This record gives sequence, structure tokens and C-alpha cells, in this order.
Amino acid sequence: MINKFPIIGVIVPCFNEEEVIHETVKRLSIKINELITQEKVSDKSKIIFIDDGSNDNTWYLIEKYYIENPNLIKGIKLSINRGHQNALLCGLLSIISLPVINEDNSFDALISIDADLQDDINIIDNMIEKYISGYEIVYGVRNNRKSDSIFKRFTAQMFYKIMLVLGVKIVYNHADYRLMGRNSLEALKEYGEVNLFLRGIIPLLGFKSCIEYYTRNERFAGKSKYPIKKMLNFALEGITSFSIKPIRMITNIGVFIMAVSIGMIIYFFIRYFGGHTISGWASIACSIWGIGGLILFSIGVIGEYIGKIYMETKNRPRFHIEKYLK
Repeated sequence: MINKFPIIGVIVPCFNEEEVIHETVKRLSIKINELITQEKVSDKSKIIFIDDGSNDNTWYLIEKYYIENPNLIKGIKLSINRGHQNALLCGLLSIISLPVINEDNSFDALISIDADLQDDINIIDNMIEKYISGYEIVYGVRNNRKSDSIFKRFTAQMFYKIMLVLGVKIVYNHADYRLMGRNSLEALKEYGEVNLFLRGIIPLLGFKSCIEYYTRNERFAGKSKYPIKKMLNFALEGITSFSIKPIRMITNIGVFIMAVSIGMIIYFFIRYFGGHTISGWASIACSIWGIGGLILFSIGVIGEYIGKIYMETKNRPRFHIEKYLK
């Protein structure tokens, strides 16, 4: 049974966020205190910052805000930068198991949100209401991409469409802004992948879920931590972690090319015995380059999957906690 006033933890992964963290602490503190005053959440609710190996003053500031308000602000520092997904997973799993932060193992639900303040914190009220009404997972989904550049809007939409075509169960236009209840968090602990793509894992949990739409804001300060290179790597991670269709596509292309080759051989024999010479070194060169490129591409795709197998078999820890604030 869900508590009338659930204990909520807000998980905020951070990497070099010194320019924005002051405003993040301010706005989230106001929001949590409002919810406590309105008796929507317990006064034991907390905001937990996960420092993903920042090399600026992010952790120093987290410690500063913790000293100012230790009952509301908590912090975990990773020993090295492990990437957004690992930092987020650290927050989700550690908060429900670290006794120094969760002394009586009492958090009912956790809300994950980025530190850049682009996600609308005002829908947290609705997320909690949905949770109390029986939903275990509430996805925060942006209702448009007007704040994105044309390039980012196009590539993001293509990414989600490709993922859906490849059979990956993913919530369209959802990033990592979501509420997860205790049951779904315990289920998430059973997933041991090293190659993390939480947007694909969490829908697989199968718990009752719903969507809360919002309008995404402009970044308050600082720069995006997801340049094009990271975006492409993230997309590749998602595709190859949840679908084997690219390998099947290579097989189908190979069968098609083999069938075309057989047809071409038959055609050339007919031309040869008909007394017609075949000219055109350009077509041969193009064929060699085309087939060669396809072979290299196919090897690369297969190699990507083999690389993932290699990393998974090592079973290395996904993160190490260097320090935490009690």
C-alpha cells in the first residue's frame, strides 16, 4: 500500500554543472518544500546530487549546499566520470540501498531529472499524484521539440523512429525524466548490463506506467553535455543493446546481393555465348568498391556486437563511489 505522504528522492546527475547548480538547488528546494507544505510528500523527502567525476567546482558546491541544508540535500561523488547513464543508475540503485543516505530504507519513489533545468519541475506534482493513484512508473515526455535546433530535432526524431522500427520498446520523445516506485527500482537492480541504455530497459520492467507531458525549457546556463559525437554514441548504444535486427539486415542484404550476382553471372554467360563482348571497366570498379564497402560495414556492425559481448563478459563494476554526504 502506498503511503499517503510518500517519501520522495529527486536524483540529479551532474557533470561540470557549476554554472547552473545554484539555480537547480534553489528551484528544486522550493518545489520539494512546497510539496511538503501541501502534504503531498513526506518531510523526509530529499534531493540527491550525483557528481559524475566533474573537473570543475560542482562537488564543492554540492558540499556547500549540503552543509547549509543537510536534511534536504544529499550527495554522492563518483571516483571518475562514468557517463550520464551510469551516474543515473548509481543514484537510482544506491539511494535505495545506501544506509548512510537512506537510513531506514524508506524511500517510496525516486524522480530522476537532469541538472540543466530544461525539464519542467512543475509536473512533479502530477507525477506524484499518478504514483499515489497506482502508477509505478511515470514518464516525463516533452510535447514538442521547438527548443531544439533543426538538426537536433531531425536527428532525435529519426533516432526514436529507427528504434521503434528495430523493435525496441521505447517511449517516444522521453529522455530520463521519470518517477519510479519502489517495486520498479527493486526490479531494475536485477538488470546487470554494462552497456547501459535505461530508456530501453525501464519499459521492459512491465509495471503499470503512464505519461506526463510537458514543455521543455531552454537551458538556464552552461553548455549541453551531449555534443554530436556523444549523441551518436548514445544512439549506437541504444540500437545495439536492444536489437539484433541490424545483423539480420546484413544477412538479408547478403542474400540479395548473392541472388543479384547469380543473375549477373547468368546474364554474362548469355552475352558471352551470344558473341557479345562486355566492356566497361567502370562498372566493374564500382561493383568492387561497392561490395568492398558493404563488407567492411557488415564487419563493423558485427564487431560492435562482439565488442559488447566482450565488455559484458568482463562484468566490471559500472561505477565506484568515492564519497557521499550523510
